[in-house]
Formats: sequence, C-alpha cells, structure tokens
Amino acid sequence: MSKRVRYLFAVLCALLVISGAGIPPLVRAQEGNPTECLTTFDSTVDYFPEKAVIEYASGFEVEYHQSYKVVRVTKPWQGAEAGFEYVLLQCGAPKPEVPEGTTIIEIPVHSLVSMSTTYLPVLEMLGVLDTLVGVDDLAFAYSPAVQALGTAGKIEVIGGGAGVNLEKVAILDPDVIMTYGIGVPDYDAHPKLIEAGYPVVMNGEFIEPTPLKRAEWIKFIALFYNLEGLATEKFESIAEEYNHLVELAEGAAEKPLVLFNTPYEGTWYIPGGESFLASLLRDAGGTYAWADDPTTGSLPLSIESVLEKSAESTVWLNPGFVSSLKDIEAIDARLGEFAAYKSGMVFNYNARMSAGGGIDYFESGVTSPHVVLADLIKILHPELLPDHKLFYYQQLK
Repeated sequence: MSKRVRYLFAVLCALLVISGAGIPPLVRAQEGNPTECLTTFDSTVDYFPEKAVIEYASGFEVEYHQSYKVVRVTKPWQGAEAGFEYVLLQCGAPKPEVPEGTTIIEIPVHSLVSMSTTYLPVLEMLGVLDTLVGVDDLAFAYSPAVQALGTAGKIEVIGGGAGVNLEKVAILDPDVIMTYGIGVPDYDAHPKLIEAGYPVVMNGEFIEPTPLKRAEWIKFIALFYNLEGLATEKFESIAEEYNHLVELAEGAAEKPLVLFNTPYEGTWYIPGGESFLASLLRDAGGTYAWADDPTTGSLPLSIESVLEKSAESTVWLNPGFVSSLKDIEAIDARLGEFAAYKSGMVFNYNARMSAGGGIDYFESGVTSPHVVLADLIKILHPELLPDHKLFYYQQLK
C-alpha cells in the first residue's frame, strides 16, 4: 500500500469515527442513559453509555447489551443455593431472546414497592422518590420525606413477609417490588409474590460483610432507573470519605476494647470476627475480643463467657432497645460489672428515631457508612475528629 493510499485510508477511518459510524462493530453510543421510553429504535446504538462498575459488592453483577442489561443477584441471602436473574429491557426496544421464565422488566421503572427501609435513602439520593408507591410498613420508616408521602396518601402499606396483601399489590400494579429474603418461606414475601406473577426483585445488600460493600448496592437500584452515572458519582464520594476516615483512624495511638449488643433472654448474640460490625470496628480503630473468630454472623454466648472475655471493654456500642444505663442493668444486674458501664461509655444508635420507632441508623446508615464511621471514630478517638458531632449515636445517661 502506497503512502497516499495509507493516508486516504486513515482519513476515511477518522471521518467514520467522527460521524459516529465507527469501525466494526458498528455501535454508536448516545449521550447518557435514556430517562424515558424510546420513540424509535436503532440497533446500532448502545443505549447505556453510562455503565455500573462494581468495585466492592460481591452479591450482584451486571452484563450490558446495547438495549438491555442482564442483572444477577448471586447471593440473595446467607446460604442460598441459587441466585436470581433479571433482564432489564430499555422501554421501546424489542425483547431479546431469553430462556423461558426469565423475568423481564422494562426500564426506567416508574413505580416501585420497597419492602425494606434501606432502599428508601437510595431513592431519595437518586431523585426518584416520587416513584415509590408502596412499602411493607410505613411506621418503621424514618425518612420525613417518605412519611410525608404516606400522610398525603401517596404510599400504600402492603404488609410484609408471607402476610403480604396481594389485593393491595394488584391495585398498585407496580413496575417492581424490591424485597429481600432469609430463605424461610413462612417469613419471606417473595415466594407468594412471585407465584402471583408480580415483578419481584431480590436485593441482597444486607448480607454483604463490609460497609462499602453494602453501600455499593446504590448502583444496583440505579440499574432500574438508568441512573448508573449518578449512582457512581454518589458512591465514589462516599467511598472516598470512608477510606479517608479509615486512614485517619489507623493513626490513633490507642485501640480501645469494644463490646457490642446486650443479652436477649439469657443469650448474648455477639458479632463474629468476620461480621459487618467487626469490620466496621476495625475501620474505626477499635479492638475486639472476638476479632480472630471466623464467624460472619453472630455467636450465641452466655453472659458469663462474655464477662470473662470482655469485662474490661472501655466502650460499649449498640446495646439495643434501651435508652438509659438503668435500662441495661435492668436486663441483668451483672451487666453493671463491665468497665464501660461503670465509666458511662455506652453509646446507642438511636439518636435519630421516628415517632413510630423507625431508627435512621438502620435506614440511611447503610448508604452513609462514612457518617457511621465518623461517629465511631468520634467515640473511640475524639481527638481525631474534634469538630464532628454525633449523628446516629448518642451516649446513654
């Protein structure tokens, strides 16, 4: 090939790229993901130029095609033998060839039922709270915006678990019902909803073992709204602040010994060494008596065994449904023997609680792990964050 021919070929290639025709494969990307249905369909267009890239979460994955996404929830609950797969089809695009029985959901969705309060902050964060048409139980939602929608009659309460009200669901006719499962049919809502033919989506955020893994499920919900770009921006900001705080805590001179929870009916369910709370405590610069335990869930222990191993704990976190030190001792007089109790260094997560008992720590705390971490660093190492005021936590008196 002569120099002149090579030059003309290079110019032609450049013109094709500039024009959008491209070099094979002939796929053109539009600007931003669609916010509405397509009025015309072009098989050469990649309709999802803004794609989610999963960095931390291990329970879901997404595979992009030009006009649809294949979303897999690989870990819907602890010990699940199989996952769930969904095809998210851009509204206005032709249906792809998929195996019979595949759940196909047209996106972006315009109505959603949330069966967990942890999804509500994501809807607010993404600016799509107006698509919320139903919840399992409004009483336990902390969000003032969600409560306002309920007061205005814009949200239907459909009940939870196996007691979900199918008649109310039928009236709502939502695009998506987002829920979770624990693998026990008597307590799970999804078997009944799926059997009735409703578009159920399982969300496994709650079994992720670290704060950033859970928070990244922001991107999962965003997939249904074509808002991957916004979700990525929000999550990156959260992760950056969280990791900055971890580095700050690593420089702490001391690592206080920390105790979690309180006993229930004589059994103390202590977080395992590989649990979510143990991970959060490590990031906050604390020491944990069960740090070497490989358990990801909880350890059922006696009060005596916890006293033996952690009586000298200088900080006590998450004592549960108590509002004072006296409430703790009322559970069992022996709880007054812990060093943290004697010094008053007991902190609970109920600083933000609604009239109905909704605790914001369990709601927005999932998508704001950097704020939770800042609270814990303030408690364990107040000198590191002198200007931070506790947000989710308060000290018991």
